[in-house]
Amino acid sequence: MIDAKRGTAVVLIVLLSVGLFSCAKRVETPKEPEITMVIHGGAGTILKENMTPERERAYTEKLTEALQMGLEILKNDGSSLDAVEAAIRVLEDSPLFNAGKGAVFTAQGKNELDASIMDGTTLNAGAVASVTTIKNPISAARAVMEDSKHVLLVGRGAELFAAGQGLDIVDPEYFFEQTRWDQLLKIKESEQSSLERSGAIQMRFGTVGALALDRKGNLAAGTSTGGLTNKRHGRVGDSPIVGAGTYANNATCAVSGTGQGEYFMRNLVAYDVSALMEYQGMNLDDAVEKVIQEKLTELGGLGGVIALDKFGNVAMSFNTEGMYRGWIKEDGEAQVLLYGDEDE
Repeated sequence: MIDAKRGTAVVLIVLLSVGLFSCAKRVETPKEPEITMVIHGGAGTILKENMTPERERAYTEKLTEALQMGLEILKNDGSSLDAVEAAIRVLEDSPLFNAGKGAVFTAQGKNELDASIMDGTTLNAGAVASVTTIKNPISAARAVMEDSKHVLLVGRGAELFAAGQGLDIVDPEYFFEQTRWDQLLKIKESEQSSLERSGAIQMRFGTVGALALDRKGNLAAGTSTGGLTNKRHGRVGDSPIVGAGTYANNATCAVSGTGQGEYFMRNLVAYDVSALMEYQGMNLDDAVEKVIQEKLTELGGLGGVIALDKFGNVAMSFNTEGMYRGWIKEDGEAQVLLYGDEDE
């Protein structure tokens, strides 16, 4: 038999336990996802004194257009994958960036394009590399993810697959831009490689990327690039390598990188941000700062990343003079930054 006092104590303990359990459940309930778009257009020697007002305005307007394109999809309950693909297509179609229409030239005078996309819900991913006739490589990457059994297709095989999926196929001449051609000639004349740390041409990595969080709480990431000016024929960087230049996981974050691809591949930069959050419990800002400002910098790598977590928090970090970057949330107010001394 339980006496009155003991009985009262037991009841209080049970009630207290139930109360605490209920409180814990309420605290752990995640907040409603805040739809968010984040983009980058490359990092490198991006200095205000080297930028004309007209060119600065052109970059700002195009980055804003990409953000608004993605946001419109998210506001209409579209998926994060749809938003990422649409935003990157805007940047691929602009000669301002080293992706799609504005891609740089290889040492052989060709445009060889790479892209990848990843779904944070399923961890599925798709990528293409060294393609020369696909107008929008990011769309081809998504087709690989959704309509094939593979993750990465390269060269002619990727082009044939894209054509079979009804994607836009163009003559390689479509990608020719005089400014990019002149950059290649300058490098060849001085017998320099774009991997060296000298000159504004060599120090501008114009890769583009986008991240999105939709109303269902799903993350997605995508990256697209023309690679490095004067790169060897067949060279592939980090942009189409899942975990190096692109990564998305609903449990942690979405990441897209830009910079010297060899360093990003050796160190799995994009995945490393997610791993620090998953295994060490770091928040998004701390994980991004550690990977870029400590690990990448100490190894001598140049570049940066944009990152977005499952709650809509945004983090951006780079160890170059600037990075084209921006974000937008449901209020529709786009934030676009170009230089390294601007407040975020």
